[in-house]
Amino acid sequence: MTAADTQLDRRMDQLHTWGPYGLLGISVVLAVVAADLMDGPAEWQAAGALVAAALALQFWWHGTRSRRPNRGRTPSRAGTAYYVVRWAIAFGLTWINPFFAFYAATGYMDADELIPGMWRRLGLFASAVTVAGAQAGGLPFGSGAQWAAFVALLAANFGLQALVAHVTEQEEQRSRERGGTIAELERTNTALQQALDENAALHAQLLVQAREAGVADERRRLAAEIHDTIAQGLTGIIAQLQVVGGAPDLTTARTHLDRASALARHSLGEARRSVQNLAPVALENDGLPEALKKTVAEWGERTGVRAEFTVTGTAEQLHEEISATLLRIAQEALSNASRHAHATRLGLTLTFLGDEVILDIRDDGRGFDPLAVPARSTAAGFGLDGMRARAERVAGSLTVETEPGHGTALSARVPLVRHDR
Repeated sequence: MTAADTQLDRRMDQLHTWGPYGLLGISVVLAVVAADLMDGPAEWQAAGALVAAALALQFWWHGTRSRRPNRGRTPSRAGTAYYVVRWAIAFGLTWINPFFAFYAATGYMDADELIPGMWRRLGLFASAVTVAGAQAGGLPFGSGAQWAAFVALLAANFGLQALVAHVTEQEEQRSRERGGTIAELERTNTALQQALDENAALHAQLLVQAREAGVADERRRLAAEIHDTIAQGLTGIIAQLQVVGGAPDLTTARTHLDRASALARHSLGEARRSVQNLAPVALENDGLPEALKKTVAEWGERTGVRAEFTVTGTAEQLHEEISATLLRIAQEALSNASRHAHATRLGLTLTFLGDEVILDIRDDGRGFDPLAVPARSTAAGFGLDGMRARAERVAGSLTVETEPGHGTALSARVPLVRHDR
């Protein structure tokens, strides 16, 4: 409810409280001015008694309204009794002097708040009888012309008041419907806010689970890389050194020592790469686009493959888990491309859409048959299954399009979750 509505209700309440006093006072003043319409002391005494009764009735009702502030404008039995007694007093006063019809007109003001339901029409009709009688010259009538005027005035008064009452009831009904609609909207908004809060909690839980699962994946990946690279390199070094021990000449020994040294340098490089990949250090000082750009440039420089990086859409600061997921997928895809694809050209595109981020990696390598890829095992490398698991862990997906001799296209789609501020 607006301030204007509150102020209007306050003024209407004041009118219903003090209006009967004012109209009674006006009626008394006009009755005194038109004293010639009253016959003798008996009518004056009767009028005085009825005015005193009207004042007592108003004082009683005023006190009743004050004790029931929340129900003062709600129809009740007490309100109906007050209306009937006031009408009877007003009818008696108008019979004595027609100018008391001003007090009788109070029945038009508050019938809606005093009388319930269809009885309201009867109250308006009774008030219209009193007012129309005064307008026709005062009760009792002395001629047929007065009766005719009374009937016409009664029809006009009651018809007008019935129309006003109907419009008022329709407006009250619309107001109740609006109130119900507003209450329903408030309940809906409350439910929506609760759903949003629950979604935020679930999202936070999802990120925690993704982080925990990522740690486990890192352990498995590191173990697999040690087995596939460092352990194999150390085995090769041992084998070369064993050959040196039984070499027949210095030249043969030097050759195998050179091979052992090369294997050691290669294993050291692999160890450093594994440690570097253990945590996304590239994201410590840069956002995802900058980290991917540097990763692609370093990979192209190391492998000699022409590599390009492109960003489309409006770049945003992503949640660290989303950034780490995409960076890890890109690093593994580049590693796979250098090991298996034998590509001459590779392109990586990062696309920011309204509610998701897409990472596309395409190369012109030799491709492969997706159905022929062996299932992942504990000793296998990270591979496609691992990249797909990373994407799915943050409610994303990974698709691969490839065939032998026609390159590979990999696309990771994840939700666009902004960085926590």
